[in-house]
Amino acid sequence: MSKKEKDEEILEEEKTEEVKEEAQADKEENTAEKELADVKEQLLRTAAEYANYRARSAKEKEQTYSNAKGNVVAEILPAIDNLERALSQENSDYEALKKGVQMTLDGLMASLEKLGLEQYGESGDSFDPNIHNAVMHIEDESLGENVITDVFQKGYKIGDRVIRPAMVKTAN
Repeated sequence: MSKKEKDEEILEEEKTEEVKEEAQADKEENTAEKELADVKEQLLRTAAEYANYRARSAKEKEQTYSNAKGNVVAEILPAIDNLERALSQENSDYEALKKGVQMTLDGLMASLEKLGLEQYGESGDSFDPNIHNAVMHIEDESLGENVITDVFQKGYKIGDRVIRPAMVKTAN
């Protein structure tokens, strides 16, 4: 074999190696592109799932709120019915009307208590600025310190949450 043939053979081998290396590089590039495409697809799916989750959560929250309002209204409707019946009576005397209104109030309060509403603020209770609103104050030696003497408006709370503070008059 001549030197020229050997050189050609070496060049041929080098070209074959270059082609193999290029093929290997292309294969690695294709693999990397495929992995990148897979990761992008996975991210898009995750983003879509999160968007669906947020929409579903918002819908469930709104539905829960709507159901809660419906339950409260359903509890109050019998009291409204009783008041309408009381007003439709043409020949009722004052005592019967008063008794009917008292029964309606009792029924309404029972419904609200069933929903978790608590009434507070009685004369003789100790004043707490977190749940009471003192609108008047008197000095009276016969009463203790920070005692509620009069309640102008009762307070209401559900659990620990104050719905409306009691409006009171305090002593000392």
